[in-house]
Amino acid sequence: MSTKKSQEGSVFGGMLLIAGSCVGAGMLGLPILTGMAGLIPTLLMFFLAWLFMMSTALLLVEASGWFHTPVNFLTMIGRSLGKTGRWISWFLYLFLFYALIVAYLSGSGHHTSLFFKSVLSLQIPSWLGGVFFVILFGWIVYLGTKPVDLVNRFLMFGKIGAYFALVGLGLSYVTPSLLKHVDMKYSLFSLPILIISFGFHNMIPSLYSYLGGDVKRVKKSIVLGSLFTFFIYLLWEIITLGILPIQGEFGILDSFQKDIGGAQAIRSFLGANSVGVFAEILAFFAILTSFLAQALSLVHFLRDGFNLNTKKKEPFSMCLLALAPPTIFSMIYPELFFSALNFAGGVCAVILFGVFPALMVWIGRYREKIPSTYKIFGGQPLLIGVLLFSLFILFYQIASMSGFSVFPKPI
Repeated sequence: MSTKKSQEGSVFGGMLLIAGSCVGAGMLGLPILTGMAGLIPTLLMFFLAWLFMMSTALLLVEASGWFHTPVNFLTMIGRSLGKTGRWISWFLYLFLFYALIVAYLSGSGHHTSLFFKSVLSLQIPSWLGGVFFVILFGWIVYLGTKPVDLVNRFLMFGKIGAYFALVGLGLSYVTPSLLKHVDMKYSLFSLPILIISFGFHNMIPSLYSYLGGDVKRVKKSIVLGSLFTFFIYLLWEIITLGILPIQGEFGILDSFQKDIGGAQAIRSFLGANSVGVFAEILAFFAILTSFLAQALSLVHFLRDGFNLNTKKKEPFSMCLLALAPPTIFSMIYPELFFSALNFAGGVCAVILFGVFPALMVWIGRYREKIPSTYKIFGGQPLLIGVLLFSLFILFYQIASMSGFSVFPKPI
């Protein structure tokens, strides 16, 4: 691995790549799923999720040091876990992308139908709003990487502007007494979505290239970028939990039961004032940027898997394979925003970004003794801790999905 520093890449730029990869539509569901426990228990869950995902990212940095050039995640898994591990990862990646797109389509359906109702005075069902969304913006994905990049740059400015406007205006609507709510029995309920909300691990090969293979700067970008994400989420939590009560219409519990995110809940609770409008704008930009990034990534993933080459536009067949299944699924089951995010985080992401990195490093370090330019602190205790925490979250999510859980769920 080359240690020559890139003349273009910077730690600040790498930090923004990490934060940009994390902050998206999953952020909309955070305050609803965490709000049932309250702000103080949420801070503990935030710290655990951040520490877990940062540690597993640094495990991948160690595994990246086995190669002389940047490689993708599946190649790293194949190097240590063999063909079986690679195939399992392939299917988990596919399910992760599908689950995320289902969540985004479910969320977009609510917001699109609300737009038609408020602007055009036209009532349409949420599933039809999701179909309209995927046809319009799926076409941009079909046009290729460059159009998506250009549209995404504009959307990122909108998302950042809406976020800061919402924080600045929303602080005056915060009721401090609402932030004192504590119900520890719901504290674990948000862990799956927190895992996916701090998920940036597929960016590590790109980060390596961007920073010229400089491990110190890669590590610094990961730590600072994940901490910056933590700060963004924390402000969003304070604003949302300080505005929305636990009980009542469009409160935390009511929003959870209606399968709507924090931005739409604020918009519905406060009405069409400036805070509600900026909340709705933030939700639109967050969902759209996440959808474009994940849909394009899934098309590329499928294209590479089927060994298809392309010049400008993406293969229509791959776009159809990427978008048709989650669109149909979201039409049949339109209220799947939280469920899809929890499945993505509690099952797919925790195996891909928790279990596999720990197993990869264990095998590479202690069985095959592969030389690496960097070794994460903690040794075997850290690897065992990562594995046990991963299995705990996996057990919790599978138990919840099966209808059985030793932990209470909201009614």
